[in-house]
Amino acid sequence: MQPTPPSSALALQAQALVHDLQRQLVEALEALQPGAARFQPVEWLRDEGRHGGGVRYIAPEGGAFNRASVNVSTIHYGDLPDKKLSSATALSAIVHPAQPRAPSMHMHISWTQLRDGSGYWRMMADLNPSIEDPEAAEAFGAALAAAAPEHYAEAKAQGERYFYIPALKRHRGVSHFYLEGHDSGDWSADEALARRVGEATVRTYTGLVAAALSAHPTIDEDDRRRQLAYHTLYLFQVLTLDRGTTSGLLIHDQNDAGIMGSLPSHVDRALLASWAPRLPAPQDQLLRSLISVLPDASPCPIGPEQKLALAQAVREHYRTHPDALALQARGDALPPTVENHR
Repeated sequence: MQPTPPSSALALQAQALVHDLQRQLVEALEALQPGAARFQPVEWLRDEGRHGGGVRYIAPEGGAFNRASVNVSTIHYGDLPDKKLSSATALSAIVHPAQPRAPSMHMHISWTQLRDGSGYWRMMADLNPSIEDPEAAEAFGAALAAAAPEHYAEAKAQGERYFYIPALKRHRGVSHFYLEGHDSGDWSADEALARRVGEATVRTYTGLVAAALSAHPTIDEDDRRRQLAYHTLYLFQVLTLDRGTTSGLLIHDQNDAGIMGSLPSHVDRALLASWAPRLPAPQDQLLRSLISVLPDASPCPIGPEQKLALAQAVREHYRTHPDALALQARGDALPPTVENHR
């Protein structure tokens, strides 16, 4: 069974864009490990395809990537006129290289179209190293500034606000770009901006990883420990702060494995537990609920079973404590993502 396409011409154009960016990123990542197994597609359907679905490409086990997932989805409600949302089309990608000296990266490009025909873009790109390299951070930021010169200052400020972790008094990454609710009134210009941001991210990031892999052909054990600590921080931010992750889990439960595709393969369970006292109520309860579904192992694996259990723990927490959504990450603009799907 195939997902049905959206009826909107703009949604179809946005879908073509994100599929092209998905192709570019997957091909560039595969080129980093020539001769290795290719990324594998995994499809999912929303309401058996009636309301769309998507496909994610995931990295094979044991290669150059600890975890990598490049997701594209389109959700539409053409047969449900009472919903505020007409369609939502998105690329969401996360890459965690196996080499600790190669940085992780997150990218999100999406077009949301409402029932009244209005719509907006969301564009995110952020560099997330386990071991910081100032030159890599500068190169990543410079590429995004060149791709979006008129918007970079705003996007950088919004990204630094969104990806700040108050409990740990630090940011998730070192270079952050975030445009929310972007609509200049010129759809073609906005689409071109989204393409430039996406292509600059793909090109620059894969170049940085290639350089890191060339400079560091082996993995140092101390570097591996630092990577495990950073991956723990990454999971902590995604599951206790990231509004996009939570929104996806609250809207439906038909792609939990895909939504949890951003999580690294292992974390430090004890380190994660040590952060609970730093969180305000009821987020301390959320973190303890998350830890309770993880194996008591060091390092602690985050496999398919754990991903689904973590997704359900997040979902149950915000259903019990809906006011806690106010404690999640945000920029100046707060997207009504969950409300749009009702």
